[in-house]
Amino acid sequence: MVGGAARSSAAETKAGGSNYQLQSGDVIRVQIFQEPDLDREVRVAQEGEIFLPLVGRIEVRGSTLSQVERTVCDLYDRDYLVNPQVSITVLKYQVRTVNVMGAVNSPQAIEFPPELNLTILDAISRAGGFSRLADRKRVRLTRRQPGGRMENYTINADELITGNQSERWVLLRDDVIFVPERLL
Repeated sequence: MVGGAARSSAAETKAGGSNYQLQSGDVIRVQIFQEPDLDREVRVAQEGEIFLPLVGRIEVRGSTLSQVERTVCDLYDRDYLVNPQVSITVLKYQVRTVNVMGAVNSPQAIEFPPELNLTILDAISRAGGFSRLADRKRVRLTRRQPGGRMENYTINADELITGNQSERWVLLRDDVIFVPERLL
């Protein structure tokens, strides 16, 4: 497994470190040294699984590349191959987006790669910045919690801009930012 682990470390570094966890929609390449018939390019299914020949379905969502390599290696080593060398790389990452709406100059969905931490001010900036009527003291962030419940936060962007607030508000996939208009 030494050769496979070395190759996956480089891929993990490109993906933002060894802590990148596979998501539904990611496309990965599974290669088994000197077994080209078992090599596959597979998309992680919505249920978080991949399907490989001989070993079947494997749950991978939330696992790192090195964890999946170990799992695949163990499954093939159990009944089919002797000391398999497994290498897994991410070919395409699931698109992560946040939506920026309301009083910004260009409301839109903002895409960002897994290795980039996008803050609320970064997203508003990518959406063209605040419009002249924006109420920057009452920016609303809507986020889905792990249990499926929606949570709303009201953020004073003026305090973020001046550095008076310590919270940076790093965004997660599918967050929604709404900038209301000021009342005149």
